[in-house]
Amino acid sequence: MTIRSITPFLWFNTEAEDAANFYVSLFPNAKIMNVSRYGDAGPAQKGSAMVVGFEIAGQRLVALNGGPNFRLDEAFSLLVDCTEQEDIDRLWSALGEGGSYSVCGWLKDRFGLSWQINYAGLPDLISGANGGKVMAAIMGMTKVDIQALKDAGAGSQT
Repeated sequence: MTIRSITPFLWFNTEAEDAANFYVSLFPNAKIMNVSRYGDAGPAQKGSAMVVGFEIAGQRLVALNGGPNFRLDEAFSLLVDCTEQEDIDRLWSALGEGGSYSVCGWLKDRFGLSWQINYAGLPDLISGANGGKVMAAIMGMTKVDIQALKDAGAGSQT
């Protein structure tokens, strides 16, 4: 068996192209790879985007304008591992605008896609000697605070 790749395939109603353009605007070296458009055969309006291939941080994704039959939900999310608080702050604000925020760095963007904007060092902190304190700290956060997580991992109070 030969498997070329595994690519997340995201279903949108009509917003696939807008969503992909928004996502690639937020990440360095991200790009739209291709756009396929509906033709005369439909089922959507001729010329509208059908499938948009794009790449973020080396990860290929595909967005489909498939109509209203299915919706994105929290059962699928994109995890962004950040090493700097500035990146967490920027992505949290940009992706969350018009969407909704949850706990532990999770948010849903205005297109309905769920994201986890998180600290790349979190797995090490959680598996450390003060992992319980780190877990308690992150459970009390919406936007992730790297310094507070490090402080919890060092044993100090958050």
